[in-house]
Amino acid sequence: MTHKIFSMKEAVSRFIEDGDSIVMGAALEAAIPFAVGHEIIRQGKKDLTLIAPISDMLFDQMIGSGCAKKVIAAWVGNVIMGVGYNMRRAVEEGVPRKIEIEDYTNFTISLALHAGALGIPFIPTKSLLGTGMMAERQPFKEMECPYTKEKLVLVPALKPDVAIVQAQRADEEGNTHFWGGSGVTKESALAARKALVVVEEIVSKKVIRRDPNRTLIPGFLASAVIQEPWGSHPSPMQGYYNRDHEKYMTYHQESKDREGYLKWLEKWVLGVKGREEYLKLLGEEKIKSLLVKHHRKSIPVDYGY
Repeated sequence: MTHKIFSMKEAVSRFIEDGDSIVMGAALEAAIPFAVGHEIIRQGKKDLTLIAPISDMLFDQMIGSGCAKKVIAAWVGNVIMGVGYNMRRAVEEGVPRKIEIEDYTNFTISLALHAGALGIPFIPTKSLLGTGMMAERQPFKEMECPYTKEKLVLVPALKPDVAIVQAQRADEEGNTHFWGGSGVTKESALAARKALVVVEEIVSKKVIRRDPNRTLIPGFLASAVIQEPWGSHPSPMQGYYNRDHEKYMTYHQESKDREGYLKWLEKWVLGVKGREEYLKLLGEEKIKSLLVKHHRKSIPVDYGY
């Protein structure tokens, strides 16, 4: 098997193209791939369709940087503070550009990615019946069940060009261990044409094989493996570091107006070459404060024979 290890810069340059649809933040409020998003901004990728159940403020940053032409999501904003100012400016004022919004619920976007993972064109649900989500501009359709004659709503499959998977560890072939709440991470990787795996550490195949049930993404799905410690900061990574609440609060203040956002962007994204410089800017004291303090080890299991 060919090794799939790339640097962040190489992976984004090689596997993400202008106009791609990208699913990011599939684990909901944790393991959000901020490092990848920032590299996408630095490389000036354009006309992207951003897909996520809850992308948190990463999508707000990518929208504010002019990377997105469309957003397919259940929510875009700041998980602690609420509003995403760049999202609001793009929708209301077309700044820095007008974007298209396709509105889903958390449940229906999960169903859409699950349908994409199964290779089927749609999946039925009852959850949207009688709601405003059935408005004419929405992608959902009603049908009568051929078996029970009940009304059903059809959720069309989502099949992204690229899935960004943020996880704890993987081997050089892309076999990826994930623990904690994974959301629709696996479904996203299965639905997408390409999957980029970003991990805190690359480990040997022996480590992966000793705990096979923790392998969320099999290596054959991974197009690239990127080792990027602290790659999901300021969101948390289970077992490695906690959420940086202060970062969410300060971003809320700094991004209230366009000029403030551009200053934030220059300092934290455009003004650094990559995650290593970002972490130096963040500071050793802040990094230490976010490390896991109270360890809760899982109980070992026996795979013997």
